Amino acid sequence: MQHQVVELECPGCAAIITTGTKTCPYCFRPIVITSFNSIRDFSSRDLNKQANVYKKAMADHPDDGILNTSLAFCYLKLKLYDKAISCFDKALEDNLEDSEICFYAAVALLKGKKAFLTSRPVINKIEEYLNAAIMIEPRGIYYYFWAYIKYDYYYRKHFRSTPDYQKLLETASSSGYSEYDVHNLFDLLEVKKPDAMR
Repeated sequence: MQHQVVELECPGCAAIITTGTKTCPYCFRPIVITSFNSIRDFSSRDLNKQANVYKKAMADHPDDGILNTSLAFCYLKLKLYDKAISCFDKALEDNLEDSEICFYAAVALLKGKKAFLTSRPVINKIEEYLNAAIMIEPRGIYYYFWAYIKYDYYYRKHFRSTPDYQKLLETASSSGYSEYDVHNLFDLLEVKKPDAMR
């Protein structure tokens, strides 16, 4: 996968800028999206404008990791899960050292459904991404999400699994996470936080 500076039009003010610029210097809109938080408050209209800019640039640079990552976050926020997964996969080919890409790729794989309703091969892929994210950067919220997977898929189906969800909750707690992170996670997952994880 190529990694180069790509010229694009700012989706906010139409200024010509590059992916070397993280934020537009004129309207302060994020250009390179490396975290879900940068677009958390974007409307669907804003997200579509942002996504269209990336898609246009990808016509000439289809394998650009920065464009794929930015587009993946837009698709995830728009709940276009299959498209988000495809872009996250391409982004991971270019950047295996970004824990957030691994984490959000795992989130996208649930496609807005409970882990309980997800097939075992998909659960295995989610755990693979979470393990990768944790190996890169052991954040508490990553362990918390994995605890949710262990609870909703394994524990509720009476499957044995180690570590179990309770052990992962302890690890998440010792690694540190905020209630804000948990709230945002379950909003993104579009599922209610289980009572057992309160």
